[in-house]
Amino acid sequence: MRKTSKVCWFAGIAGSAMALVAAVAPASGASLKSHVVIHATCNWATATSLASCGGMSALVAAAKAEGQLNVITLPKNWANYGTIMTDFTKKYGIKIADANPDGSSQDEINAMVQLKGQKRAPDVLDMGTSFAVKADQEHLLAPYKVASWSSISATAKAADATWFDDYGGYVAIGYDPSKVKVAPTSFASLTNPAYKNMIAMNGNPTQAGAAFAAVYAAALANKGSYSNIAPGVQYFANLKKIGNFVPVTGSAATVESGQTPILIWWDYLLASEVQPSVKGFKIVVPSDAHYAGYYSQAISKSAPNPAAARLWEEYLYSVTGQNLWLDGKARPIELPALVANHTVNATAYKALPAVQGTGSLVFASTAQVTKAEAVVASQWSSAIGG
Repeated sequence: MRKTSKVCWFAGIAGSAMALVAAVAPASGASLKSHVVIHATCNWATATSLASCGGMSALVAAAKAEGQLNVITLPKNWANYGTIMTDFTKKYGIKIADANPDGSSQDEINAMVQLKGQKRAPDVLDMGTSFAVKADQEHLLAPYKVASWSSISATAKAADATWFDDYGGYVAIGYDPSKVKVAPTSFASLTNPAYKNMIAMNGNPTQAGAAFAAVYAAALANKGSYSNIAPGVQYFANLKKIGNFVPVTGSAATVESGQTPILIWWDYLLASEVQPSVKGFKIVVPSDAHYAGYYSQAISKSAPNPAAARLWEEYLYSVTGQNLWLDGKARPIELPALVANHTVNATAYKALPAVQGTGSLVFASTAQVTKAEAVVASQWSSAIGG
């Protein structure tokens, strides 16, 4: 699944603190102008909030008149998106077209550029934050503040409201207890000789965001920092040297087959994609490196269905939408507000992997992430051998 190739904007802290991270070919089609819905004297293509364009009832009416929403790179089994899309259509009667469900964040940017002015251009984006920042820098995104804007941390959204974090989770260790008799608890514990030929990541860290996050987390667990990811590369090189690390793309299939009974991945993807098919599968957030990542939402400035795009965002950031992500084992960005307001799905919340000793949030800078990506790109192949 290529969704994991989305590169997030990363942040993390080792030890007792929490870490937060934050292509479609051109085709002929009608011009964008004819698909912009105007409610009274308001143009939803330029609306920056509900209040700026008549409120929720006006938005619903305009979105229903458009009757279509174009999303992109949303696998149905990713963070409960299948249910979210189905429920949105059921509630509003708006059809959803999901282009390139296994695509990447860069594919989303490419589609906005290549399909601009066409009916099938993407309306909304779900991408790694670094790509949202890139799209914003290329002036591809429309500013919009959802009704619950104040519930999103200032560090998890753009000052100009062009992107805002949505859901995420922690780098975690998943394992099949029928084959792994000694339960792993940390990155340090994975050096146990009992785990020979057992451990994998979901992809190559030079290409896959989830694998890159695993290397960053390993760095933080081994005296590295946001500015020094090299210890993470060396950690996996050592893990391979002692015979524990298997340099293949780990997945539900490799866990089921026994090829990689231990898999380092996002906790919510271990829960939604591996746990259902592997009896008794366990998930633990490593005690020596709490490191998590969020994806970001954005609206295309050239969205062919601008009202539906904004209604989609309002739905995702409503109590219903946030709890639907939680049902998908992901941690919605407004989770603290849901808990404080007693609107959280308590059952789904309790089902999340436990995270102990989290503290204040600290973020890696864009410069630090860029430097870390360059280090991994230059060192991974020689350290791991491919």
